[in-house]
Amino acid sequence: MASAASFPEPHVLAHTKRRLFPDADEPDTYSVVDTQFAADEWMPGTPIPADVRAQLAPFNHVQLGGGYPDLVGVRRLEPDLLAVERFGEHPPLVAVEAKGHTADGFVDVERGIVQAYDRLHEANAAYLAAPTSALSQSARTLARELNVGVLGVAADGSVEPLEVPRVVGNRTSDDASAIRFQATAQGVANRSFGLNHPKNYLAYPLAHYHAGDTETVLEEHVVGATVSARQGAAFLGLVEDAPAGVTLTPLGEEVIRFALHRYESVDASLEAVAEWKGSRRRFCDLAPEWGLLARRVVWAYPATTLLVEELQAMHDEGVHTPSLVDLVEWLFTHHPTFTVELFVRGTDDVRSRVLDAEGTLRAAALADGNVYHSPTVFQLKTMLYHAGILTDRGREPNRLDPTADVWCLREPLDPGRRVAALDRDEHR
Repeated sequence: MASAASFPEPHVLAHTKRRLFPDADEPDTYSVVDTQFAADEWMPGTPIPADVRAQLAPFNHVQLGGGYPDLVGVRRLEPDLLAVERFGEHPPLVAVEAKGHTADGFVDVERGIVQAYDRLHEANAAYLAAPTSALSQSARTLARELNVGVLGVAADGSVEPLEVPRVVGNRTSDDASAIRFQATAQGVANRSFGLNHPKNYLAYPLAHYHAGDTETVLEEHVVGATVSARQGAAFLGLVEDAPAGVTLTPLGEEVIRFALHRYESVDASLEAVAEWKGSRRRFCDLAPEWGLLARRVVWAYPATTLLVEELQAMHDEGVHTPSLVDLVEWLFTHHPTFTVELFVRGTDDVRSRVLDAEGTLRAAALADGNVYHSPTVFQLKTMLYHAGILTDRGREPNRLDPTADVWCLREPLDPGRRVAALDRDEHR
């Protein structure tokens, strides 16, 4: 990508990301690069090639510690990248500061080490990545003393761990939680929700429990898109979809118990689901008991809690029928990283349109429906509608007018009563 004599920071970071996060589809993995690298030029006269930006995407402006790391992500790293192999049940949150040659050929290694050390307030492991030729023994000693890993990056793209950090525990900020959430089986991704009716996901545990072949039973009674049904059931926490096979979660088992309490058999419950095919009625009105179950299931999905809390807060402030644009602008003020990950498509061109190099929201871009993440604005919103939480269905991004798309709670609480209840509790 670059010669040893001129090895700018974006190229160093692209090689580093490929080494630490080689497969974006790997389970329990997610990473983003800071928005400053989405620019056309890194320095005046130093363009960032399109292939480098593609390697670095997606972009977001994630705050950890006192600043914004160049790269932040979650993954179970190889043993040669960490001082210990076992670090607990969950993969670590990793932060990387990259340094490359400036216009005068200088590489500010020491500053990068100090920046990486600052990220350890909220990351589990932190690294400096820099051209191998710029890494002196004294810099490596400083990094070792601060528990910062050092990655030597060669111009041919190879990355060698010269110092490996110990994994540490930390407090969790809102931004860190958003990245951790994206790395879980429930994080928002293009493969998360392919169907927009909750019955398709509720039926998957029933089909799995059935004595017959799961996909055959599901296709016969419920929906032909069995892969989407399985993926959505996993994202809602009804099943675990692992390489070794699908297993029911406690929530998925509860769906089966719910069905067996009301029907003579799993077959009978699936036949009831089959009767709802093609209905345009809101699910919670069509089948009230199943609608309550759907409400419980979608409420367990972490993004639902955030949306309901913030829509109620908007209602409290007098914003009673917010549009999608209103909601995203409001959310971005309070939860910027999570908002971008939940609503904005992760492609290089879209993130560059929505966020500037400093991570500031470009509000004008929000009026274009095509910048939005379909699993959120179409499938998730429609499920929240069917569960009785929102007033309106979702729409596909290409049919969406974000300025007129209403996101409103079906039963918002009265702000006066909420405040009075808080006051009563405080004086008890």
